[in-house]
Amino acid sequence: MLRRLETAANAAIERIKSADAVEKLDEIYVAVLGRNGELTTMLRAMAQMDKAERAEFGKRANVLKQRIEADLNARRAALALELRNKRFEAETVDVTCPGTQKRPVGRLHPLTIVYREIRDALLGMGFTTFNGPEVEYEKYNFTMLNLPADHPARDMQDTFYVNDDVLLRTHTSPVEVRALTALKPPFRVMIPGKVFRVDEVDATHSPVFMQIEAMVVDRRLTMGDLKGTIDTFTKAVFGENVRSRMRPSYFPFTEPSAEVDISCTICGGTGCRVCKGTGWIEIMGCGMSNPHELENCGYDPREWSAFALGVGVDRVASLKYGISDIRLQYECDARFLKQFWR
Repeated sequence: MLRRLETAANAAIERIKSADAVEKLDEIYVAVLGRNGELTTMLRAMAQMDKAERAEFGKRANVLKQRIEADLNARRAALALELRNKRFEAETVDVTCPGTQKRPVGRLHPLTIVYREIRDALLGMGFTTFNGPEVEYEKYNFTMLNLPADHPARDMQDTFYVNDDVLLRTHTSPVEVRALTALKPPFRVMIPGKVFRVDEVDATHSPVFMQIEAMVVDRRLTMGDLKGTIDTFTKAVFGENVRSRMRPSYFPFTEPSAEVDISCTICGGTGCRVCKGTGWIEIMGCGMSNPHELENCGYDPREWSAFALGVGVDRVASLKYGISDIRLQYECDARFLKQFWR
């Protein structure tokens, strides 16, 4: 019986070594150590042995049983490790391999395209970028721009106030003040940035939009210099065939002030629905800087002069691309944006 026990145990151990799947290990366990397994059956037969033989057989049987169980556990762990390594190998990605699937590539937003065109036009004319904060002091946004507390022109701009002295800037003009007090003239600066006004959202209005302002400070500047700058700017942005004109207007921080029209980009100036049959479209405001603004910033207006112009990026985008509803530029609808991918 002891020889039979040794033979069965050795056979089980060999089968465990050659098992290549957990399911096979389960089969070996059932065949050898299960309720009706070969080793279990032999242990039941111990009752028929005499006392001396039973003691020796039981001792040896326990050793072999423990050996088989240990080999089973070790083989299970080894198979689990092999399986994990194979899974890791299958999931490994060689980052040096070229891609096999085309992914959609991001494109520039129309507002970004137009902003860069305006920026590049001004940079090409010798302007440098000068930035200011979006959360601004009231004195920079109004007072130093010749809009004291009781000035009626403040009603032209509905303002988001943080407190009595701080607000969200309603235009980029307060950065003019910061440039005048920080830079040494003569200089040319381009001022881009978001501005904020209390407006109901509709096809032509938004409470947040982007402006770009340009300012030149030098001696003996005239409206002729401003007109030449505007002509060069509009042709650079809208094309050589576009004409521009200036109409008298009013801004408290410029004197004289003007609105700038360009020949309609849709009909070429012949008259259409967009330009309401006039052949002209309003595009921006401009003017010679008010002497009071220069004085507020420490300049002698008899020695120094300045002019400025400001344009809305979203308005230029609407005119260049025929966008009838400004909300389309802010809603991030991929179906709309794909029209401008290039």
